Amino acid sequence: MKLEAKEPLWDLEGRPFRPERPPRRIVSLVPSLTETLFELGLGDRVVGRTDYCIYPAEARSIPAVGGTKNPDLARILALHPDVVFVNVEENREADARALAAQGIPVAVSFPRSVAEAIALIRHLTALFSLSRPPVLEEIEELEAARRQTIPERRPRVFCAIWKDPWITFNAETYAHDVLTLCGGENVFARRRRRYPLAADLNPEAPARPVARDDRYPRLSEEEIRRAAPELILLPSEPYPFQPEDVATIRARFADTPAGRAGRVRWIDGSLLFWHGTRLRHALRILPEVLHGAFVSGDEAQD
Repeated sequence: MKLEAKEPLWDLEGRPFRPERPPRRIVSLVPSLTETLFELGLGDRVVGRTDYCIYPAEARSIPAVGGTKNPDLARILALHPDVVFVNVEENREADARALAAQGIPVAVSFPRSVAEAIALIRHLTALFSLSRPPVLEEIEELEAARRQTIPERRPRVFCAIWKDPWITFNAETYAHDVLTLCGGENVFARRRRRYPLAADLNPEAPARPVARDDRYPRLSEEEIRRAAPELILLPSEPYPFQPEDVATIRARFADTPAGRAGRVRWIDGSLLFWHGTRLRHALRILPEVLHGAFVSGDEAQD
């Protein structure tokens, strides 16, 4: 799928997605977009969803067509959609092209910043000829307030999105932009993934130049310790960290500022990784998560 496009939605060749009329039968293979469609009042047009499209609760009554990476294409075709929504990171290009080959319009999204996520909501509003939805106004107000807020300090944050090996994200991701807007400093903002794995985990190992995604670097524990994070976040996705993991990870990184001060937090991963209307929850909750520990007396433990 084309990664670069000038509009929030495009087809598989990178051209703007502009149907002759607003779609009436939608299959969404993107959980965050499914939620957004419902919150924009378009839930009655959604005829298919993935197993992971569980928000809002009403979405669970819609027929499921499999996972984001392994959808049942025959089941999708049987629903006779006039559009299938996909995302560059969530879905496989092979599945999208197989649907397009059957004459199904495919609309691709790939927001990599808060501004692009809001632009996508605005685009959907225009695509379906909706009056200005209250949820969009709420998000725009929250975003404006966050941009006008200058935090007294930006805690240095390591956000683990996988372990064995440890993986995080750099500055070219949606999650980084959310983290930054909410007042955090991503300690691996400038870190790029190197290939092969040995070169990623050891800077002295030879790297091989490849044309692959380098936004999600793999890290050794020593590199994490050298970054000296003041706060470690354990989101519930993509790796399914659980609240019970907090104590283990704190002990594992006890020699970092975060470990010494007990600043290891489990969070709902959708706040960082789901674009769309979930953003309104992220802009309310994450600032409290990022700064709560530093106003509760933990500061003195460093």
